Amino acid sequence: MASPASSALYVGLISGTSADGIDAVLAAFGGAPRLLAAITHPWPEPLRARMLALAQGDGATTLDELGALDVEIARCFADATEALLARARVPASSVRAIGSHGQTLRHRPSGPTPFTLQLGDPNVIAERTGIATVADFRRADVAAGGQGAPLLPIFHAALLARPGMARVVLNLGGIANITVLGADGSVIGFDTGPANGLLDAWCQRHLGAPFDRNGAFAARGRCDEALLARLLDDAYFALPPPKSTGREHFQMDWLERRLQGAAPRPEDVQATLVELTARSVAQAIDAHAADADEVLACGGGVHNPVLMAALRRALAPRSIGSVALLGLDPDYIEAMAFAWLAHARLEGRTGNLPAVTGASGPRVLGGWYAPR
Repeated sequence: MASPASSALYVGLISGTSADGIDAVLAAFGGAPRLLAAITHPWPEPLRARMLALAQGDGATTLDELGALDVEIARCFADATEALLARARVPASSVRAIGSHGQTLRHRPSGPTPFTLQLGDPNVIAERTGIATVADFRRADVAAGGQGAPLLPIFHAALLARPGMARVVLNLGGIANITVLGADGSVIGFDTGPANGLLDAWCQRHLGAPFDRNGAFAARGRCDEALLARLLDDAYFALPPPKSTGREHFQMDWLERRLQGAAPRPEDVQATLVELTARSVAQAIDAHAADADEVLACGGGVHNPVLMAALRRALAPRSIGSVALLGLDPDYIEAMAFAWLAHARLEGRTGNLPAVTGASGPRVLGGWYAPR
């Protein structure tokens, strides 16, 4: 592999809402963004279980446990970086910086004391890898009155906006979010609601599998329209943007309350959760991107053919396809975004879009953590 100038090389790291692995990319930003190498590094299962229990439970923990998680998560992020660079055969000295999103355990950007919490101590990452690390991207936006999320729209705009063309970028992670790229150059974006997070959790409970491979579990079921109506009645879906959400809201307790003691077949609930994602995405696009006739999807959900078929039905007559059709890897757009945000931080450029997050103004995002 030909190596571009060292000043243009960045690593991006993220573990999303589903915590199904650490996505690590090596990217170059000397010109058009280029993905040079990518891996998904697995979490040790005991650590993943602790993270998920804390993220979707009542939040009860100890300061000792929180501090230990911060370090353990960071060590795994450092391991992912080292594995990525070994795969790419690139020395750490050639990388200008790491952009680390961390692992979100709480996201509460509204109310009297708004906050967002991502763990994975960047000091540990910088010390372990010897690479300067940029992290803590969300809190500057929250401090400025914003949601702190989604942060992908500014990168989606840099990567996929075309003059005179209205299109939507749909990220299907644990939570679904959209970026609306207006034909006039405008950009808005927000979380539409649950995607893989609930699907994975229900699959884990009933099949003991971490996710519904190829949507086979959902394909065996039928949508329960009465249950779907109760799910869609959640106040979040009617909120105007800017808005963002996470596992602390759309989690198993939320689903169980809406089951109202009924016992539908597990595969019917899975099929209903697929329709929940499809219809909530379609409602959001109808309301905020009526002139867009193209939807480009990325994130793990693009590999679920049952979910993609449901989205095609819900979004018709709009077209929907994976960003792979444009030569982009749908699994690593989000990790690339945090490499790009690290690049923006080092160049002193804005990392948020106030029209997306609701912040009082543009902010340079992320703190700088020097290597040894």
